[in-house]
Amino acid sequence: MNAIQTIDENALATIKRGAHELLIEEELKQKLARGRPLRVKAGFDPTAPDLHLGHTVLLNKMRQFQELGHHALFLIGDFTGMIGDPTGKNATRPPLTREQVLQNAQSYRDQVYKVLDPAKTEVVFNSTWMDKFNAADLIKLAATHTVARMLERDDFGKRYKGNQPIAIHEFIYPLIQGYDSVALQADIELGGTDQKFNLLMGRELQKHFGQAPQCVLTMPLLEGLDGVNKMSKSLGNYIGVTDSAKDMFGKLMSISDVLMWRYLELLSFCSIEQIAGWRKEVGEGRNPRDIKVLLALEMVERFHDKRAADGALEEFEARFRQGVLPENMPEMRVSATDGGLALPQLLKQAGLVDSTSEALRMIQAGAVKLDGEKISDKAMQLKVGMVVVAQVGKRKFARVTVN
Repeated sequence: MNAIQTIDENALATIKRGAHELLIEEELKQKLARGRPLRVKAGFDPTAPDLHLGHTVLLNKMRQFQELGHHALFLIGDFTGMIGDPTGKNATRPPLTREQVLQNAQSYRDQVYKVLDPAKTEVVFNSTWMDKFNAADLIKLAATHTVARMLERDDFGKRYKGNQPIAIHEFIYPLIQGYDSVALQADIELGGTDQKFNLLMGRELQKHFGQAPQCVLTMPLLEGLDGVNKMSKSLGNYIGVTDSAKDMFGKLMSISDVLMWRYLELLSFCSIEQIAGWRKEVGEGRNPRDIKVLLALEMVERFHDKRAADGALEEFEARFRQGVLPENMPEMRVSATDGGLALPQLLKQAGLVDSTSEALRMIQAGAVKLDGEKISDKAMQLKVGMVVVAQVGKRKFARVTVN
């Protein structure tokens, strides 16, 4: 009997690791009992060319399914990308052109194999079946659900009550995402907690088209470097898959000790038992920085290679040995307005200078550094969500989060 036919607690624990919700667990057990690989779907709209670690939470879960012997369907929503996913938005999202979508899609394909096993991954595009839809097909699909049902979705409901416009094509988006599950005959679909409505739409449409409904596994939205907001390029609190080894390592070392455990659970391939052992060791006095180094090494090696990871660690530790950065420094939060904060204000709010005029003098004198890099731009703006190690002179340091 192979690993798929044997439904044991270890396999279920792996599937549920870090997950927010599994719907419906009993159905999943029945699917596993069939003894054939499950078709595991996760969709990505190529609305931006680069992935960050927040995106890889779903990829990691797909990797775990692959290691259990299942078939990964990495869906690139090149058709839906031209609509624009309205999830979590308080305004209509501008659609992308076909050229933009295809360019971003190719970038996605180049990056996902840093996590997924290429031999066990099927990359699919929803234009394959949606381009064959005619107007009558789309009308029939739209007829499966009511406007009232669509308004049950939290973001649509809020926009409707707030008299914010909702374009008709935005109602089409969850229907098409749901139909993707029909076209792929998905057994289970993965998505962020904000995608629950769309994932359940897939279940309903599969029932409508006479298929067994997919199970739904929702994953948490990974917090960014600030530990508060979800990881986002627009907030500047992200770690990009294509970041340099040095930047990736440094950003990971800048996260809080609390956030470190969250990253380990959702991003690391280390076993649950290994992470639990590290928690015990830290509770007994081990420096959490040691564990953070292991996390940073794993991530850099995954997206670069071992040599790059070892080099990033060596450079980072050299900075501590040379007294560039103290091992323990104050954690400060500063308040921004209109999405940004000028560097002199940041230094003042963080208590590194007494006034903005002093900050300007120190910048002009070349005595101000951010993340070890000398800053000469007095007008530099830092975005909300950014986390930086700020230094004034040789002895004043703070790890600063811009709120």
